[in-house]
Amino acid sequence: MTQASQGYYARHIFFCLNERKNGEQSCAQFKAQEGFEHCKVRIKKEGLSGPGQIRVNKAGCLDRCAGGPVAVVYPEAVWYSYVDQADVDEIIDSHLKNGKVVERLVLPPDVGR
Repeated sequence: MTQASQGYYARHIFFCLNERKNGEQSCAQFKAQEGFEHCKVRIKKEGLSGPGQIRVNKAGCLDRCAGGPVAVVYPEAVWYSYVDQADVDEIIDSHLKNGKVVERLVLPPDVGR
């Protein structure tokens, strides 16, 4: 993928790190911060970060808490629910690096808040 054909980044992954104070389920309760940090470290370590490559970002509420923790990859707009670092690694290796969606981790479209 070239920077010109795909925008500033080839792929962009956002991790919801929201924590609800009212007791409702939120991604922060499910180690979302750890998933985000693991992804960020791996992408940087492998030299995949920066313009034309992959950007890893934290996000506030993405309003899909019932599937938490969640992350979304653009430009494909694929929503994932992950459990541990192995799941994050699979998203990195399959989708972020090679463009192949990890079907088993895709968040069903009807899962919301």
